[in-house]
Amino acid sequence: MTVSFSFLGLPDRLADGRVPRAVIFGAGHGTTYPGQDSSGYALAAGAVRAASQDDAPLLGHWDFDLGGPLFDGGPVCCIDSGDLSTTMHDNAGNRTRIEAKTREVLSVPAVPIMLGGDDSVVIPFLAGFAGYGPIWILQIDAHIDWRDEVHGEHYGYSSPMRRASEMAHVAGMVQVGLRSVGSARPAEIEAARRYGSRFVTAREVHAHGVEAALQHIPEGARVVVTFDCDSLDPSIMPGVAARTPCGLTYAQAIDLIAGLGRRARIAGFDLVELYPPADIDSLSALTAARLLVNVIGAVVRQTG
Repeated sequence: MTVSFSFLGLPDRLADGRVPRAVIFGAGHGTTYPGQDSSGYALAAGAVRAASQDDAPLLGHWDFDLGGPLFDGGPVCCIDSGDLSTTMHDNAGNRTRIEAKTREVLSVPAVPIMLGGDDSVVIPFLAGFAGYGPIWILQIDAHIDWRDEVHGEHYGYSSPMRRASEMAHVAGMVQVGLRSVGSARPAEIEAARRYGSRFVTAREVHAHGVEAALQHIPEGARVVVTFDCDSLDPSIMPGVAARTPCGLTYAQAIDLIAGLGRRARIAGFDLVELYPPADIDSLSALTAARLLVNVIGAVVRQTG
């Protein structure tokens, strides 16, 4: 897929040979279920990049979300390497490419930031951290994604946390933003609890703040954040396939990211399940772009 512009106008390499702190890449397709069409999700990375363009000339300006300029007074230290070449229904090939790209970024070493794609791209992204663990997972999502298989497929968008639980380098997970039916059958809830996953509902965050989730993350842990756009309330994130009332607010989402950056270490981030055909006036893409700015800001401000 050709990218006509990058996120925030970032370069694809740092001209002075410096090692980037973070590398953005897109992955439009992962493991698509038989008979389904994931092409709408493949538009997400481009939509987020387009929504970021108004802020591209303002990188040196004060960002009130971050308490200072994006790069904290330093030079640009994040790059956008464009999109992987993925093909709908080339499920095994897509997984191989996503995992390989994740490993490539980690070897730099840099923090990989992946723009999906539906939630199936998360499985190979997390698999790419093998040898770079242990990691914790902070899943921000309306759903727990613990299905073992759907239509005979074990690597689709309903199964990423189930597959993550089977990865030896994953030390634990916290799942926050859960609400409504959460796509979970009782057997899946039981399996997740037996594994030791910590559930934090959206209502708990509304009542007690983001500390309700962050308290379960060990201090100093290396954490991969997987951010499903339907974790946010549809009033600010309508461009998703599963709109569900009572979602997290933008402030709660960026407070989770900032709080995680202070408590632990963000080792990777993915943003998935943005569905541009359902968006309204590009509101979802704009919200997603601002979230990514906060992720980059948190990574830049990490020490060590």
